[in-house]
Formats: sequence, C-alpha cells, structure tokens
Amino acid sequence: MPKIHWLGTGLSAVPGLRRLIATGYDVVVWNRTTDKAQLAVGDLTSNIKKFDFDEFSSTLVAGDVAVSMLPGEWHVPVANACIAASAHFVSSSYISPEMRALDKKARSLELMMVNEVGLDPGIDHLMAHWLIADYRASAAYDVNNDISFISYCGGIPKIPNDFRYKFSWSPLGVLKALRSPSKSIRDFENLETSRPWDALGSYVAPLPESESFEVYPNRDSLPFIEDYKFGADWKIKQFVRGTLRLNGWADAWADVFTEIETLEGEAGDARLTEMSDEFWTAHAYDENDPDRVVLCVEFKAEKDGQGVYNKTYVLDAWGDNKTTAMANLVSMPVSLAVEAILAKEIGIGVTAAPSSPELVNRWMTQIDQLAQHLEVVDHIG
Repeated sequence: MPKIHWLGTGLSAVPGLRRLIATGYDVVVWNRTTDKAQLAVGDLTSNIKKFDFDEFSSTLVAGDVAVSMLPGEWHVPVANACIAASAHFVSSSYISPEMRALDKKARSLELMMVNEVGLDPGIDHLMAHWLIADYRASAAYDVNNDISFISYCGGIPKIPNDFRYKFSWSPLGVLKALRSPSKSIRDFENLETSRPWDALGSYVAPLPESESFEVYPNRDSLPFIEDYKFGADWKIKQFVRGTLRLNGWADAWADVFTEIETLEGEAGDARLTEMSDEFWTAHAYDENDPDRVVLCVEFKAEKDGQGVYNKTYVLDAWGDNKTTAMANLVSMPVSLAVEAILAKEIGIGVTAAPSSPELVNRWMTQIDQLAQHLEVVDHIG
C-alpha cells in the first residue's frame, strides 16, 4: 500500500488527517513539533516524525502521496521532491505560477498533483462546476444569454463581536490580502481595484433566514472563467470571486485600512507583523468560541433583461468544542483528494478541484455532513 505523508498538523489540517488514519490508510505524520502532532493524532497513530525536509524527501517512494499543509513557501519544494521520487502531491492552496510550471514534468511521469482542494479554493470550485454543468443541461442554456457569476466565502465569528471578525490562525495572511489588488468583471467591464475596500458591496445570502453581508473582490478572478469552462462566446455581465464579512466590518476596520495605506517597504512589512501579533492577542478565537463559515456560489443567466436561470449553492457551517468549521471544510476535501489519487480518479498533471460530475456529487455528499446547512436554491423555480 502506498504511504500518505501528511506534512503539518496546524489548526486547519487535523480533521482530514484523522479521517485518513481512522480509515486505515498507511499515514506518516510529519510536523515541526512532534508534541503538537501527538496532541492532534497521537490517540490514533504513533507514526509521527519531526519534519526534516531532507529526511522526508529520502523516504518518499514511487506511488506515495505527499500532502502539504505547511506554509505556502513549502508547497513547491515538496512538489519537486515528489517529482524526484515519482510520488503524487496534494495541497489546499492556490496554484502558484511556480507550481503550474511543474505540470509538464508531472504529466511526463503520470503524476497527480492536486491543488485548490480546501474550502476556498476548493469547495467553491465544486459548487461552480455543478452549477455550470446544470446550466448547460437546462432548457435556459443559450450562448446569447448574459451571464453573472459570483462566489463569496468568509470565515466569521458565530457570535459577532465589536471587531466583526476573529482569527483562527495568524492574522498576517489576512492583513497581507488587504494590500493585494483584485480583478473581476462588473457590468461587462473589467474592474481592477488596488484595495478591497475600494469595491466593497453588500450581498444577501439565500439562507433559511436571509442574511446580508459585506463583500469584496479577492485576488484575480479572471483566470477562473477558463478554469470553470465558460464558453468562449458567452457574454459575461459579472464575474467575481470574493470575500464575505459580517455587516459593520468595514467600519470596525476603518483605522486598519488607513494604516495599511501608509505601509511601505521593509518598515511596512515589520509593522504588518506587529499588527498581526496585536490582533492575535486581541481577537483570536477562545477555546470554546465557535467559528462560522458561509459560502455562496451563484450562477445567473438573463435574456432580454429577464432571468432565465438563477441558482445559488449555499453552505453555512459552524464549529463546536471538538473542532472548527474552518478546519473541517479545509482538511476534509484534502482527504477526499488523497483517496481520489489512490483510486486514480483524478487526471495527471497539476490540477485543481475536480470538475467530473461523479466526483463533484460524491464530494458534495461528504461535505453535506460537515455543514449545518447546504442547499441549491432555485430563485426562478
């Protein structure tokens, strides 16, 4: 049986790791601190090793699967080690240009290197693939329709606080994202913003009790038009992948935005790290403080200004005293990707979350068990 090398037992990694061990797979757990790994999975396995890159690389053999739940800078080195050993690779992170560059070599070795199989990116991709396939199969499908696609995801406190946000891990990633530009489409035109708050909007999620949130574009949405297999001749009115926050978030963070605008160079990076430490102290989740995840992916087609197709795949989940919603929804799809690799159900090369109807439906059935609410809402009927 091939070995699964699971690298990292941080807060977002444990539920999926425990699932694979409990299922009976041969799993080697690597972590920088073995004591923390012992606390996370020591009741299930003794196969826990202190992470050393050279030692890890030397133990890989052909057919093994390495799962990188390490910080982002480790993904490409781990993937390269996999290529050297003819092993497969899984990560929940976005596909970087450096990772994409490994595609040709991975294909030549018939290796599966699966990325973007967490929550966002990950579950949102599955929802998008389902909606687009459903639209293509519907009577409403017409290349002359005007198409709107929106995808908003957010980890938010289940019990709102004055800061309108809490951190389940280092705030530095959130703060860095606030300095990042975004690209999307609005009213048939490309929309580029240098800061998220420049395009802040409102979105009403079609939950059992409708709830509005503040939303903004995140990163560059445009490459996902091709990834989601939109028709080249489709008329795209709106296309955005973005972040969802509690109402009142922008006001609560106004001073943060103001300071971030002034940060430059090494001094700015140092101040950002200081802010991260301050926020971690002031606004981290308490041990029994439940988190919440809301994810909405909506696809709409209009003809002559009238909606002819409009469905939203909506998820609402929250944590408990055993684990967080974020940890479940990031790591469980990762474990499903590992199983799909072992079953040779995913294509070779560097890929993202699968689009095949069989895998999408099977994975969403599993994800349904992790959420308090998961539904496809038909706004037209």
